[in-house]
Amino acid sequence: MQREREAGAAQKAGGAQLPQPVEARNPGMELDMDWVMSAKANRSAIERRAASIGARRPLKKDHQAAWLLKAITMIDLTTLSGDDTPGRVRRLCAKARNPVRADLLDALGMGPITTGAVCVYHEMVPTAVEALAGSGLPVAAVSTGFPAGLSPYRLRIAEIGESVAVGAKEIDIVISRRHVLTGNWQALYDEVREMRRECGDAHMKTILATGELGSLRNVARASLVCMMAGADFIKTSTGKESVNATLPVSLVMMRAIRDYHERTGYRVGYKPAGGISKAKDALAYLALLKEELGDAWLTPHLFRFGASSLLGDIERQLEHHVTGHYSASWRHPMG
Repeated sequence: MQREREAGAAQKAGGAQLPQPVEARNPGMELDMDWVMSAKANRSAIERRAASIGARRPLKKDHQAAWLLKAITMIDLTTLSGDDTPGRVRRLCAKARNPVRADLLDALGMGPITTGAVCVYHEMVPTAVEALAGSGLPVAAVSTGFPAGLSPYRLRIAEIGESVAVGAKEIDIVISRRHVLTGNWQALYDEVREMRRECGDAHMKTILATGELGSLRNVARASLVCMMAGADFIKTSTGKESVNATLPVSLVMMRAIRDYHERTGYRVGYKPAGGISKAKDALAYLALLKEELGDAWLTPHLFRFGASSLLGDIERQLEHHVTGHYSASWRHPMG
């Protein structure tokens, strides 16, 4: 009976692996300065709302296992280190193809699952594309002078084209923070619009680097401008800032996404990145996503975690669910 309950809960999570309806891609729109300038952010109210998510009774047993399996399918498994090697990237891709040990999936009544994508620097895109051939997993490339976005503009634009040319299906661009800090919304719009054009058919995830934007109001306005410019996703952070993804920032960005959808009919994806390393944190973000944006966003097409260590902790929690014991981290290597 316990096995049947586990299988039922796991199959609900496994729905993320079934073919998903194709969303109409956000084409963007003309910059609407009245809409942008009307965006506000009440910090105290936002922080109270965000705090309420983590204070609730957590998911337990089968339901927790199901949600954790779903979270795995939404991870952009990432390596962005100066000492990356082809071997490391191949091991990461092998992990993305098989993120959970087969014996744990069997115990949960689950078939094979994968992560949402693999994210690397441009130099490692060909290696990742080769390693993921036949899996259906996209390769995401960080671009446009990641993480600072301060290289010459023509080179940032060219970098997008180079990554697309060698097989990247998703491009994570970084915005020029100075445009936000100086309130030059037209410049931000023009920049992101050109980057979107250069991406072509590759989906563009726009990194706001929210920890460097000065205020939640700036986060709200930058989110709207980037969506108006055609962003397919808006993303919190590069993972290199001193403050990365947080629930208050996520609430602001999700509500901007909801507002954009209500006004235009287009769904834009959301990606929190940096600092999300525990399974319980993933559950909090998914709960906030479900409550603020609804079930339509609970798919890899519209939500991703930018993380690597998160996967290891989720695996440990799943093993505890199956066996009743926590395992050592070395039992769940990244490759």
